[in-house]
Amino acid sequence: MVPALHRFGASQSPVVTVDGIGGDPAAVVAIAAALAPFPATHGTHYPGLRRVITEADGAAMAYVQQLLETAAPFIGGGFDVDRFDLIEASFSLVTAAPATLAPAQRTPHFDATDRDYLAVMHYLADTPGTAFYHHRATGIERVDAANRDRYLAHVRAESLAMTGYTNDSNAAFERIGVVEGRADRLAVYQGQLLHSGIIPGDLDLSADPARGRLTANIFVQVRR
Repeated sequence: MVPALHRFGASQSPVVTVDGIGGDPAAVVAIAAALAPFPATHGTHYPGLRRVITEADGAAMAYVQQLLETAAPFIGGGFDVDRFDLIEASFSLVTAAPATLAPAQRTPHFDATDRDYLAVMHYLADTPGTAFYHHRATGIERVDAANRDRYLAHVRAESLAMTGYTNDSNAAFERIGVVEGRADRLAVYQGQLLHSGIIPGDLDLSADPARGRLTANIFVQVRR
């Protein structure tokens, strides 16, 4: 395993990556494939399919628990935490074509306003990865309870003039960091951070876990 600590933007927000975290990504892809087809994500802004992992999913939940156990020292070192709880885990596939995106799907997003809510992403295929952003009009890189309404007021208007996925800097956002999506790479970051998957026009948007942009998306809550 090869860990690294990155710091992005004016906020110098930590992003931890660990290469070779699991050792056998093909085995995890097979576990995900056994749960396919994944359901659509109605009521969310995720541009694709997502299969939530529950206790009833024996092999999948065992994978999640082992992954977090292995990642715990790196999460602790990068974010200065001792303990965290699993909130949710899922296998996810981006399947929405750029031309079909709703306005909210065209912009970078945040997962939570709590600094102790961490996103733990396990890339299970080689992809361009995930980019992190600075919002030009407000200067916001991390969305919290105090700036959330101000950020959303700006971005709702800006999204109407945008098309497709945000893959790089544009008039509304400046890209401040990138994590390349290598198979068996883990990335951990605060859910507050503005981020977006890099989805180029020629990316295979297959609903087949063995072909598409498959990731395990896990959220944990730090206990202090």
